[in-house]
Amino acid sequence: MFTGIVEEVGQVRQTIFDENSSKISICARTVLEDTKVGDSIAVNGVCLTVISLSEREFTADVMPETLRKSNLGRLHSGSLVNLERAVPVNGRLGGHFMLGHIDGTGIIHQMKKEKNAVWITVKASQEIMALIVEKGSIAVDGVSLTVANVENCSFQVSIVPHTGQQTILLNKRGGDSVNLESDIIGKYVRKFLILKTDEPLNGITFDFLQQNGFKKEDKLYGI
Repeated sequence: MFTGIVEEVGQVRQTIFDENSSKISICARTVLEDTKVGDSIAVNGVCLTVISLSEREFTADVMPETLRKSNLGRLHSGSLVNLERAVPVNGRLGGHFMLGHIDGTGIIHQMKKEKNAVWITVKASQEIMALIVEKGSIAVDGVSLTVANVENCSFQVSIVPHTGQQTILLNKRGGDSVNLESDIIGKYVRKFLILKTDEPLNGITFDFLQQNGFKKEDKLYGI
């Protein structure tokens, strides 16, 4: 479990992506503290298992499915990556619940500065967009962000100076790929509603809610 609060920016030392073995070695400091073989570290939002480590570097295997779903296959020696250790049970939940199991990638469409913030517009597939709601949470390359605006095939987030300084997001440019993970709670709710209706979920109506136990006197926001 992760929270999307990046602990440090690491640098890729080596990548091995071939038919038989895919591994990535990353130079870091903070995330190596108290880390041991078998622990999980999120790399650009992707949960990877540490298979070896030294004082300044760790190595992880990368599965073929991970390469298909994420932007890790585009990394090379010298690439900068967002890093976060799994949150301890007694740790603060500064961002939102994240599993490190991303839904896929999006493409940065536009970056626009507004005073001390930077607006980033990300285009994504309809499958991913269906899980994104305005003012909800989204993980972009492992960074927990609030969705400021949602369009048909894109969404916007605003990057404050601290986030820009502590992550790689402002190093991105238009056309770059970013890993996306939607809120896990929204995924379960959507799955449950699809199963209840036994048909594609196009929207929740008041009639649907009444049929499933809600009463007219219940307070329902947005209805």
